Amino acid sequence: MPTFIAPDGTRLAYHHRGAGEPLVVLPGGPMRASAYLGDLGGLAAHRRLALLDLRGTGDSATPADPATYRCDRMVEDVEMWRAHMGLEHMDLLAHSAGAALAMLYAARHPQRIRRLVLITPNPSALGMRATPEDRLDAARSRADEPWFAEAFPAFRAWLAGEADFDDVFLPFFYGRWDDVARAHTDAELEQTNEDAGERYFGDGAFTPDATRTALATLAAPVLVLAGEVDGGPCPDLARRTAAAFPKAECTVQPAAAHYLWLDGPEWFRRRVLAFLDETVLDEPADAALPSAEQRPVPGRRG
Repeated sequence: MPTFIAPDGTRLAYHHRGAGEPLVVLPGGPMRASAYLGDLGGLAAHRRLALLDLRGTGDSATPADPATYRCDRMVEDVEMWRAHMGLEHMDLLAHSAGAALAMLYAARHPQRIRRLVLITPNPSALGMRATPEDRLDAARSRADEPWFAEAFPAFRAWLAGEADFDDVFLPFFYGRWDDVARAHTDAELEQTNEDAGERYFGDGAFTPDATRTALATLAAPVLVLAGEVDGGPCPDLARRTAAAFPKAECTVQPAAAHYLWLDGPEWFRRRVLAFLDETVLDEPADAALPSAEQRPVPGRRG
């Protein structure tokens, strides 16, 4: 397991999976160890994934100053990591809350980005967030699911601040509530640093106007991927996120929620590789792969 030293002296760990050209990966959570990303739907068969355990998560050390868990304070961790790996510039992929960190990094170090992939991104760095109504609208689309009647009231209460997070509504974060999804949720508690997660979006982490100004000149192409039945971000919010970049495209993965590589690994892998390798799909991006009849029936957090 390789490690490097962050600017404040904290030892950070990362993990390699697969072989080929490197794809640098930032996890979400917020502050969830990178293990939950697995091989990203088989991407490791085509790219050498470098997955960072953010400070205080996974195999990375706990920092002396808890204030450094704030998203903007970790931008230089990413830059130090890039330099440690010897990459002049890099393909960067980030999931969910990790996308906020990726956007701040791209704004501060635009010359280091070759291509940027944002998977179901949290766009807090742009001054936008998924709303409770976004999430409830997406949840209502799952009304035919056998677990819906029990899950929806608990989900609505959580979003209203009237109840704590409840595992009963975890199915809303997956396109299919099957054994794969259940196993994926089982490890979350041990993988996530809850205290760090509460600090990640702390006051002062974001300056949206300055970030938007910087990203408006980003030369690198950007791919934003959303899930058709995800509420955070919903497809419309993902499209508005893409609009912040001059060279961005947004694609909605059919029947998918928040973890696209689990909900449709072949679709996800093909779309990401087409973007990274600048290949052309046989069909338009939104039409490529399963039809409504062929795709699986639609069944988390940042």
